[in-house]
Amino acid sequence: MALGLSHVVAADELTFVVNTGDDFQHLGFHISPDVDTLTYTLAGRSNQDTGWGTENESWHFMEALEELGEPTWFLIG
Repeated sequence: MALGLSHVVAADELTFVVNTGDDFQHLGFHISPDVDTLTYTLAGRSNQDTGWGTENESWHFMEALEELGEPTWFLIG
């Protein structure tokens, strides 16, 4: 919906209210999944296959975490 609206409403007239209730801390990072998804979508970088994350993620960070024995349940590209 946000992407569609961004094509028909002027940027200076457009405001989005985004869920932050699912935000959390992980490995010292503040994670805002819904804000991230909106940002990636409006920037034209979202992963159309998963509906989250960016296209062409390398996952090198996750590979390094796994090698160190750290938790990898939440994917960070």
